[in-house]
Amino acid sequence: MDYRLLVERYRAARTDRSLAVLEGFHSLKHAVRFGADLLDLRCTGTEALARIAGELAPDVSVALLERAVETPGDVFQQLSPVSIPTGVIGLAKRPRGVGRAGPDISLAALLDDPIPAPVVLLERPRNLGNIGASVRAAAAAGAAGVVTTGEHDPWSPGALSGGAGLQYALPVVQVAALPKCGRPLVAFDPTGQPLHLAPVPPRSILAFGSERVGLSREIREAADLCVSIPMTPGVSSLNLATSVAVALYTLKFRRGGEWSTP
Repeated sequence: MDYRLLVERYRAARTDRSLAVLEGFHSLKHAVRFGADLLDLRCTGTEALARIAGELAPDVSVALLERAVETPGDVFQQLSPVSIPTGVIGLAKRPRGVGRAGPDISLAALLDDPIPAPVVLLERPRNLGNIGASVRAAAAAGAAGVVTTGEHDPWSPGALSGGAGLQYALPVVQVAALPKCGRPLVAFDPTGQPLHLAPVPPRSILAFGSERVGLSREIREAADLCVSIPMTPGVSSLNLATSVAVALYTLKFRRGGEWSTP
């Protein structure tokens, strides 16, 4: 086999907006579990992959091993600019749309979804790892979806690694600007009401800014409600993904642990 073509394929995929580069076992595990269309899967050893899959994800073990191609270590190292301790990497198609119910569901369908779960909005996030970790928190808490603005792609390899591939578990979409919709907009800002006291409505869009600059004036002025996360005096900020997790779980537990609770 001409491994040069394989290396070039993986390099090109990193900037291809139709593809997802899944670096490491956990990203691949979640992607396959939530229905990713896997195009290629490479590992440094099928026995090692079988062992870790059997221990950590027996439900997708067969699916992974059926596709895995053992690849020489020196070639495998060229498939990613980062070290991959679990020795597995793959390529998958990105969803064509943003809906969990099918590949062609639109952003409008996400925003119109009547379920009470909130949508997370990340306004111009700066760190791919934080984007991914926010997606991971949103998936764990059962959010309706994640919408990002700004230049950073939430499906890029760094964000997928930070999210452990959970971009496939819920709608995750990048937009130039959030369109107007029927969902209440809740801005998380230090000037807002404390989260535990704030009357956050069901189906809200929960807006979070970057740690350095926070939310834009446009988002704050457009918001129906401004909410803060109380912190110990002297502590001025939380990690973006931590803020997302605190907000989602506070609101979810307020509803008895289920978004569908009346």
